[in-house]
Amino acid sequence: MARIVHSMIRVLDEERSVAFYREVFGLEVADRFEFDGFTLVYLRNAEADFELELTVNKGTTEAYDLGNGYGHLAVVVDDIAAEHARFVERGFAPRDIKELHHEGQRLARFFFVADPDGYQIEVLERQGRFR
Repeated sequence: MARIVHSMIRVLDEERSVAFYREVFGLEVADRFEFDGFTLVYLRNAEADFELELTVNKGTTEAYDLGNGYGHLAVVVDDIAAEHARFVERGFAPRDIKELHHEGQRLARFFFVADPDGYQIEVLERQGRFR
């Protein structure tokens, strides 16, 4: 059976992106590989084996076109209100906390925040199917 191990996004500024993911989600550099035309940086934390791969293409200076096909990454946290307040305090401009209901039951409580390159990240409260 297959196991999902990482998702990759392209970023302009390695230092800025690593700092964002460290401060916001506690992700640390697990590995870094330098190549002639690009650098691969793998981020993770102790919560899961899943990694976020940052690809930094050397010589790229313009923001990437995220297009209309990209959706979002998702993370879970224990206290959505506390995390939202922390993001606001640190100037990360999260969107408002929302709730999603299905058949009269709360399915999710969440907010979105954008990383330095504009990638959307959904921050979900740990509950139900979101563990």
